[in-house]
Amino acid sequence: MLERRSQPLLSRREYFKRLIRSAVVGLSLIFISLLIGMMGYHLLERLSWIDAFVNASMLLGGMGPVDPLHTFAGKLFAGIYALYCGFSVLVVAGVIFVPVIHRALHRFHLEDKRS
Repeated sequence: MLERRSQPLLSRREYFKRLIRSAVVGLSLIFISLLIGMMGYHLLERLSWIDAFVNASMLLGGMGPVDPLHTFAGKLFAGIYALYCGFSVLVVAGVIFVPVIHRALHRFHLEDKRS
């Protein structure tokens, strides 16, 4: 997917296509994670869809749940989902920023070769 050290730098057009693809993949992962959280809160804690959305998005954003949890299954889900959210934020950041970091490093190595 990424060009090798011996290959020339991608054109701006191709680079922006790659950047958009990475952003779409990252946003898709966030959307899927949000749906998983909403389903868990709705089914296990019997929260309304909007309350499930708020709780899932707060955990995904690193803030923590809003509503108190009452069931054992809901508490277990919230704990596992919180751990998953912490990991998924790192993965999404990596997916989105890989093209930017790769281009900077690739440009640096191209300039290094020319000297």
